[in-house]
Amino acid sequence: MKTFAAVAVCFFFLGALSVRAQDQAAPSPAPQAAAQDAAPAQNPVDPVKAADIQRLIEVAGMKDLLTQTLSMMETSLRPTLERSLPPGEYREKLIDLFFEKLQTKLTIQQFLDMATAAYDKYFSDDDIKGLIQFYQTPLGQKTLTVLPKLTVEVQTAGRERGEQAGREAMIEVLAEHPELAKALQDASQGNGANGGAPLAH
Repeated sequence: MKTFAAVAVCFFFLGALSVRAQDQAAPSPAPQAAAQDAAPAQNPVDPVKAADIQRLIEVAGMKDLLTQTLSMMETSLRPTLERSLPPGEYREKLIDLFFEKLQTKLTIQQFLDMATAAYDKYFSDDDIKGLIQFYQTPLGQKTLTVLPKLTVEVQTAGRERGEQAGREAMIEVLAEHPELAKALQDASQGNGANGGAPLAH
């Protein structure tokens, strides 16, 4: 079970790629269904628009960011895999082979192709040209630098506030309903007696 947990954690960190991995792991569809699923991928992006998207990717520094992300991925995931897999002499070799195999399946070009398809889906060519002009301005350059940090900061603050609100709500509910507080305490003590960790007070 720990092995499956390690793989699950790995693909959680890979984000959208987990969906792709699940699709690949699913049984092969019937030939007709497979052809229908593959049909949308056969529509190429207009060459002029594709060139503009590539320019936008360059101006936004997306390729450099993807390169850094992929190079840092092993550093980030290796400790998680080591903790998730049972100890043994096999573990280091398994992890090394896993990353070697993963590197053959993940390339910068794959991500760039996905980015191109996404920009083509959600933005017109005029939009793309406008974004290129914006990102070439001082404000655009600042946005590229600040926005990732801002996003992480907002997400972290939101998570912390959510956790705090959750604790406050639980404390208030238990204070307003002593019978539930006692039931929770009894259940916690019962779990402790059965080997589980009792609830901290």
